[in-house]
Order: sequence, then structure tokens, then C-alpha cells
Amino acid sequence: MLMQALRGMRTRWVTFVGSFVALALGVGLIAATGLALAATFDAPERGPERFAAAPVVVRAADHLRVDTPTGTRSKPLDHPGPVGPRTADRLAALGRTVEDRTFPADVTVSRTGPDVTAARTGPDVTAARTGADTREPRTGPDTTAPRTGADARGPRPGQAAEARVGHPWPVAAAAPYRLISGRAPAAPGEIVVTTRPGGGIPLRTGERVLVRTPAGNAPRTVVGTVAGRGFEDAVFFTDDEAARISPDIDALVVHADATAVRRALGPDSGMDVLTGHDRRRADPDPDRDARALVSVNALLGTAAGITLFVSAAVVASTFSFAVAQRRREFGLLRTVGATPGQIRRTVCAEAVLVGVLASAAGSWLGAGGAPLLVGRMTEAGLAPPWFALGDASWPLHTAFWTGVFVATAGALVSCHRAGRTAPTEALREAAVDSRVMPASRWAAAVLVLLAGLGLPALALAVDPGDLLGRKSYVTRPMLLVVGFALLAPVLVRPVGRLLTWLPARLPGAIGVLLRENTAAGVRRTAAVAAPVLITVALAATLTGTVATLEEARTTEARTATTADFVVTSGQEGRPLTPDFVERARAVEGAVVSVSRSTAVTALEEDTALVTSEARAVDPARLAAVSELPVTAGRLSDLDDGAIVVNEEWLTTRVGDRVTVWLGDGRKASLRIAAVLATGTGDNGVYVTRRNAGGAGVDRIDVKVAEGADRRAVAAALHTAGAATGTRVTTRAEWLAANGPGTNGQTRTGLRMILGIALLCTATALANTLVMATSDRVRDLAVLRLAGATAPQVLRLVAAEAVVAVGVGAFLGGVVAAVNLLVVWGALVLLGVMSAVVVPWGTLGLVVAAAALLAAVSAVLPASLALRTRPVELAGSRE
Repeated sequence: MLMQALRGMRTRWVTFVGSFVALALGVGLIAATGLALAATFDAPERGPERFAAAPVVVRAADHLRVDTPTGTRSKPLDHPGPVGPRTADRLAALGRTVEDRTFPADVTVSRTGPDVTAARTGPDVTAARTGADTREPRTGPDTTAPRTGADARGPRPGQAAEARVGHPWPVAAAAPYRLISGRAPAAPGEIVVTTRPGGGIPLRTGERVLVRTPAGNAPRTVVGTVAGRGFEDAVFFTDDEAARISPDIDALVVHADATAVRRALGPDSGMDVLTGHDRRRADPDPDRDARALVSVNALLGTAAGITLFVSAAVVASTFSFAVAQRRREFGLLRTVGATPGQIRRTVCAEAVLVGVLASAAGSWLGAGGAPLLVGRMTEAGLAPPWFALGDASWPLHTAFWTGVFVATAGALVSCHRAGRTAPTEALREAAVDSRVMPASRWAAAVLVLLAGLGLPALALAVDPGDLLGRKSYVTRPMLLVVGFALLAPVLVRPVGRLLTWLPARLPGAIGVLLRENTAAGVRRTAAVAAPVLITVALAATLTGTVATLEEARTTEARTATTADFVVTSGQEGRPLTPDFVERARAVEGAVVSVSRSTAVTALEEDTALVTSEARAVDPARLAAVSELPVTAGRLSDLDDGAIVVNEEWLTTRVGDRVTVWLGDGRKASLRIAAVLATGTGDNGVYVTRRNAGGAGVDRIDVKVAEGADRRAVAAALHTAGAATGTRVTTRAEWLAANGPGTNGQTRTGLRMILGIALLCTATALANTLVMATSDRVRDLAVLRLAGATAPQVLRLVAAEAVVAVGVGAFLGGVVAAVNLLVVWGALVLLGVMSAVVVPWGTLGLVVAAAALLAAVSAVLPASLALRTRPVELAGSRE
């Protein structure tokens, strides 16, 4: 059997080369994405950084822990509390203690010369940002200082700013930081700064800089520098001045035995005692590595899933067409006495042989391509710079056996009908494509289509919001794609006649031949249309759904925010300065709504802690600057004992009480004052300042009062902003800069996924058309003998390939239309009236590229075949 399979492969090498290339590429892509995905399962182990030299670190617990009937549940707190003075005094009796305080300390440098110019080209300098950030001028919140007169206009040429964090100098030894120049700060106006080896503004000992802190802006002298350690850019003050700027103690370094510290605190102190490796939990953003891998894992998981789906589909289609081409061969074998089992075993042996060889080659390609994929992802910012491949080998085994299985399954399904057909029927069926849809394929297609349509319909009726998640809109099209691909042999004729209706009515015979050849060569047309169907459906669904959701979020934000001016800190997690808040409130003719970003956590069904983003607002001012989608209750009923929730909450009846934990871990029972529509998921929870959990003001919405002078209000706000280093933006500017939108990483990730699909499609198209055209040499010779010139034959071949691509694009467009309508219906049910965004540009490029590749792949083998005399071709055997 093996020797027979080898002889068959040698005879029909064109067919098997195409199948080999398609399978090897698919396996290579699966292996490469699998290897990269395996590397995301474990973040690198990092030791303590800020407190690497501290024996014991005490701080408030940063996780909420709730006992439930199924065990203890934990969630991170949005605003952990400080270490109380009594706790600090109690621990001071055990040994020497050092108080740590962390607060914003942005440095503005006024200097000219090449060193500043060079520094501004570094990635960490606020003034050198690109992309969306360039909308913030250098007078933004990170660059200005308290100046008067001409200087109040903002930084002048030669000035730049850096966002840093402040600490008391005594805690520097806990890292440890070591002075590399100068001395420690000894007076209120003196600071020590960290250096930036990779860029930034080079600060020198003895230099005068302007430092903005929550206590205000003031000029200070750099009296020393310490080598930066990479995890933060710090400014160190004297202990007393740090305590004045930020009175709360964020952490306490205790030089004592950890057991004694725990004993002194007691079991219910609400404090964490960190030693050894646990000290890293007190570092700035200790979970940044794991969090960075979440997005990488999601992207690679999506890419791997789509790669597997597309590769399996196009490889199965290629093998199916390769077997279908051999109907006459199977008929002859049956005529001379071959049994159905022998035919099946022969085809399966060939498929297994090709599958093993191609899968081995694909695994080798994947192992070599995985480092290139990881490198490209880090360069594009899709993965952190430290991301690297691990030593996992299971993706290679998975890719190999997947390739073998797909090749075997594709051949088995296709050859089953050929093996059980009577010899005379096999010879008759070798002439034309008839009975291309057996009952089993009809049943599979109907079941898959019912699932593809029924599941979204059920979700629309039960939980429309579930249809807006990435997992849903990435996987949902696959069922419809499979269903339409299974029905392709039936749909090819009507769609092909529709696309060839006009060409068939034009003068000349090419249009008529185009229509008839498309209708007669159903299997050939379906094999070409299948990969195009998959790619067009995925391209339109993925890019269209993302664009539609972003448009819906933008519409929500535009509708919900009615303020004339919106002021934010410009940096996530940093509050606005108290000075600006007071100045803004004092502006005559302005209705000022101050809000804070926080979170609340609820225990659902006594099993799961669910944290919701929340804003702490002044209820009396909220209605003046916003129009929230209230479905029940009134926003004006919000008070210190109430909460505004959305429809996703389990309890949504106005007046009912819900038990929640606030951002600082406090437990509260609050009354539901109003309920908001779910929308796209951005309608969060609203509480009052008392329930903000210690959050600072990070947003101010300003509405010009009726009858007030808008220009005067704007001038007063800009003056307050210039004096405090805060950028004031109009509503339109804020929506443009901070509104929802597809970020660069998402766009790059989508391009990567679509690139994989396009690569598979290109390979499948080229292979299928080369096999199909090489198998039609007698047809081409007959056309030549009937009087057609070689250019006419080539134009016909190219037109047939383009029509096949058009059939796939049409069916893919139908799949995409259904999916986009499902997304639009979910948005409507969630109360968001937004238009569907169709990515015409992306679709045009995909279809044009597929049509061009198909035409070239069909014309090249045809032109080579036409070099032989038509009489010789007509007499040749297929």
C-alpha cells in the first residue's frame, strides 16, 4: 500500500505539492502561534524592588477577602488605606522604623542646549510623545509650574517635564538607592533624583528645577543623584517635607523580627506583614508583568484559534478538491476490479504520507518562525520587551498531529463517496460535476447553520451584552462560515449565475463560456471560493464589529457628557491638584461637577466577588453636566446612603438595599437610587464622595451657567490651569483625546490575525487554481481547436478565477452581514442607537488581493500549457 501511494504521488505530483504546501504552512502557523501562546502562561519571576533591602514591610491590606459558603474570595482593593499613626507608634517600640510616602512629584526643567534636545527624543519625556498624546501641548499637566506674568503662559522653548514620584529620603535605603553624586537632602528646598540611563532629562547636582506636588509647585535644588533602578523615576525629599506634602503613611519599614511584628499587630489589624519574596507586593504595580501577559495571551489565543480554524478549513478544502479531481481515476480502478476499500485505503495512505511529511516540515517552520513572531510582537508593542519563548514542546506536537488529522479527515470525507460508487456511475460522474451534495453534507450544513443562527438569537433574547465580548464576536462567525462552506456546492450555481449575468449578455462567447464553466465546474469554483469566504467573513466581522462597538461607545460618551469643559489629570491614577479644584469652583458663571474614580465590589449569589468601576460625584451637580441613560429611579435621589447601579447587577429594583465593599475595603449597605441602561458596558456605578474610598479628584466637568459669559468662564479656567499646570479642554477636545477608540495595539493585533488568514487564503487559492488549471489542459486545447486565440483562452481562465473569488466574497459578505446585524441588534436592545460600521476599505483590499492572486495563479499554468500544440493536448490523458 505504501509503494502504491508513493507511485500515485509521483504520478500526480502537482496535486500533492499543492496539498503539501498548504498543509505545511497551516501547521507552521499553528506551531508558531502555539509556541508564543505557551510562553504567556507564566510571567517571569521578579524579586522585590523598592523594598529589596528592607527586613519587614508593613502596609494596609491591598486585597478584600470575604468568607463565603464555598470558601474565601479575594479581590484587589482600588484604594488601600494608610498605616495609622497608632500602628506606627506601636511598631516603633519593636525597633527602628522608616515611614514611606508616595505622591506625584513632576519635575519641570528650564534649560537650553543639546542635552535637553536629545533628552526630548526619549520615550519617557512627556513633551516628546507621538500619536494621540501629541494633542496635549507642553502646557499640559506634566509640564507647567506656578509662574506669574509672562511665565504663566507655560513652558518656554528649552523647557521639558517628567512625571515622577516622590518619597522621603530615609526610605531610599530600602531599595537600596546609593548616591552617585552630591549629598542627601537636609532642607525643605532640597531634593535627590534618580537618573535615567535610557533617556529622559539629565538632571545634575546643583541644578534648580520646578517640582509640582499635591501641596503645590515650588522651585527646588537638586543636591544629589542616585542611579535609577528601572521600576520608578523618583524624587526624594526630606522626611519632614514628605510628611507635609503627603501626611498619610503608605508603608512602614520595620527593622524587627517578623513574628514579633505580627504579634504586635494582632490577627485583625487589617495590615499585611511582608517579608522575603512577598515584599514585591509593596512594589509599584507588582502585577504589571502578569497583566501585560493577559493581553498578549488573549491576542495569541485568538490568533491561534483563528489560525487553526482557517488552516483546517483551507487544508481540508484543498485535499477534498484534490480527491475530487481523481474521480475518473477512481472510476477506472473500480472498472478493473478495485474494491471500495482498496480505493479508500490508497487515498488514506497518500493523505497520511503527505500529512506526516507536511506536518513535520510545518513544525520545523513553526519552530523557526516563532522567534520571529515574538520579536515582531515586541517591536510593535503588542508584548512587553522582556517577552520571550519558553521551552514548551507541546505546541509542536499539537501542530504536527493536527496536520496529520486534518489531512486524513479531508481525504476520508472526500473519498468515501468515490469508493462506494459503482464503476459505470464513477465514469459518468467524471465528466461533469453532479450530485455534489450527499445527504450527510446537507444534514451537517443545516445543523451548523441552525446553531450559527440559533445561538445568537438565544443570546439576543437572554443576554444581549454577551454578544459584544471579544470571545463572542471572534468565534460566532465560525459556525456560519462552516455552514456556508458546506453549502457552497449548492450556492455556487445561483451566485455564479448572478455574478455572470451581465458578462453573459455582452458580445462575444467569453461571457457565455464564463457562465457555463462556472456552473459546470462546481467543485472547482467551490474549492476556490471557500478560502475567500473564510477570509472575507473574518475580515468584515472582526474589523466591522470592533469599529461598530467603538462608534457605539463614542455615541454613548457624546450623549452622556453635556459639559462645556472637561478637565482630567492627563495621567491614569493621578489626581488633580487641590489648588486647581478650588480655583475652578471659584470661577463665576461655571457649574462645576467634581468626581472621583473608585470601585465597589459586590458578592453575587454568595459565591463570586464582582468589582465594578464607579465614580463618586456630587448628585446636585451631576445632572447639570451629564445625561445618563436612567431606566428606573432618579439620579437626584443619590445620597451618602444610596448607590446608582446598571442593569447588569443582580439587584436592580429601586429602593432595595445592596451590600457592597468600597474602594478602601469598608463594607456598606446602600439603597438603590437609580438604575442605568447597560449600554456597551461603560455605564458604571455612581456613589457619593463619602463612599469614594479615599480617592482623589481626577475629573472636573464644567457647564457654563445660563446667562453667563462663555468666553469669560473659559478664560478663567485656562488661567487657573496655567497657574497650576492643568490642561483645560473643551468637550469636543476631550472626546477626541479621551473618548473610546481603537488603540494602536488593537489595530496591530487585528492586522496580525487578518494577515494570518490572508496568508492561508493566498496559499489555498494558489494551490487550488494551479491544480485545477493543470487538470484542464484538454479543455483548453478544445477551445484552441474551436478557434479561440491564446489571449482569449487566458482571459477566460482569469475571468473564471475572478468569478470564483467573487462567489466566495459574496458568501463571506452574507456571513459578515448576519454577524454585524446581530451586533447592531444587541446594541439596540441595550439601549444604544448607533450605526453599523462596514469596513469597505478593508474588504476592498482583501477581495482585490484575492482576485489578483487567483488570476495570476490560474493564468500562469494555463499559459505554460498553451505552449504545447492543441492537437497534442487534446489527445493527452488526464
